[in-house]
Amino acid sequence: MMTEFGDDADRNSGETETGHKTPWYRDGLHFECTQCGDCCSGAPGYVYVDDDEIAALALAMEMPVDAFERQFVRRVGVRRSLTEYPDGDCIFLDPDSRHCIVYAARPIQCRTWPFWNQTLRSPTTWAQTCDVCPGCSLPGNERGVVTQLPVIESRRKQRAV
Repeated sequence: MMTEFGDDADRNSGETETGHKTPWYRDGLHFECTQCGDCCSGAPGYVYVDDDEIAALALAMEMPVDAFERQFVRRVGVRRSLTEYPDGDCIFLDPDSRHCIVYAARPIQCRTWPFWNQTLRSPTTWAQTCDVCPGCSLPGNERGVVTQLPVIESRRKQRAV
């Protein structure tokens, strides 16, 4: 299950001629979602959702928002997170097919995987991500499409994860 972490202090690895820091992944990264469900399963965690995401998920499930929230959302401090199965799997991960049953309406946290602060911190953290996500790959073993720096940065900044 996805978990939230903090800062992006070690993202930068070089400087441009003007002295601006450039991220180590400035040439882009290979990623293409295989819909394997691995990022939706495992240890318990949090998939934080806001009002718009809850409304979109409720629509996808053809449920009133209040009923959806009672059934599928839990409070975590002042925030809200999707519920999960006792084993940590996301409540929307189909246990048989291992596919997300709300994929088109999935929350921002899910849409932005694997371009999170914690996975982009360094080449080492990206390599660890590649070990658990078959859609990610390292230079020299490229799979999927190249996601360019502007897209990576846009996704990374959508929600701090």
